[in-house]
Amino acid sequence: MEKLEQGLLMQPWAWLQLAENSLLAKVYITKQGYALLVSDLQQVWHEQVDARVVSQRAKELNKRLTAPPAAFLCHLDDLLRPLLKDTACPSKATFVCDHVAEALILRVRSELSGLPFYWNFHCTLASPSVVSQHLIRPLMGMSLALQCQVRELATVLHMKDLEIQDYQESGAVLSRDRLKTEPFEENTFLEQFMVESLYMAVTRQEIQGRQKHQGTGDPQPSSSASPQGTENQLLNQPEEPAPSLPVPEKEPPGTSGPVHRPQLSKVKRKKLRGLFS
Repeated sequence: MEKLEQGLLMQPWAWLQLAENSLLAKVYITKQGYALLVSDLQQVWHEQVDARVVSQRAKELNKRLTAPPAAFLCHLDDLLRPLLKDTACPSKATFVCDHVAEALILRVRSELSGLPFYWNFHCTLASPSVVSQHLIRPLMGMSLALQCQVRELATVLHMKDLEIQDYQESGAVLSRDRLKTEPFEENTFLEQFMVESLYMAVTRQEIQGRQKHQGTGDPQPSSSASPQGTENQLLNQPEEPAPSLPVPEKEPPGTSGPVHRPQLSKVKRKKLRGLFS
């Protein structure tokens, strides 16, 4: 069972497109059993069973089929893996999701060896530790990694500005005015991106969703009830205009004398074609 837990942790989340709604899911199946996590972004359900439970449940649901547990597990893997990897892939099975009390039952119907095959995933509410292990901690780690990448890109942009400034001080001139850009203000961008663009956008969407659910506040436009619709609604929010950034003063030219026009030929290297004349 420990192998199933570790294998499930390594699996990525994917959209499970059903006829009535869409769910986030991840599954890990071996010959010894399977582990499944399903979420509608409101709750998380979990099931983990071994080969003994698979054999017993298969006998209850498929009285005409006789096969070892590994065969049933292999068939379930063949049904779920393409569906989670490619939502456009036509499924060989029918999936129906039912809510029973606090449990979620994912019913599967397909064919195995020319006979009807039925299977029910009985998922119960996941414990807080499972939710933290598979959702909260990975998301926090990804957020920190994203912030590090943004800072690295901001450093690269700042170095590009210094490079352009050096070309201009050497006498280079843009051949097309539409290519002119303002110097990148790293501190202003990082503050706006980390605090306003990410955190405030997410929390604002959460507050609007709660107000709509409770029937309070201003009415919100109707949207898809699926988690993917909520995701698209957040991604499609109009971005707030960025404040105009001050242009830093140029450093005074060196004391080595005026720059002669022939030096401009050194700047016109092959890699700069299309930027400077």
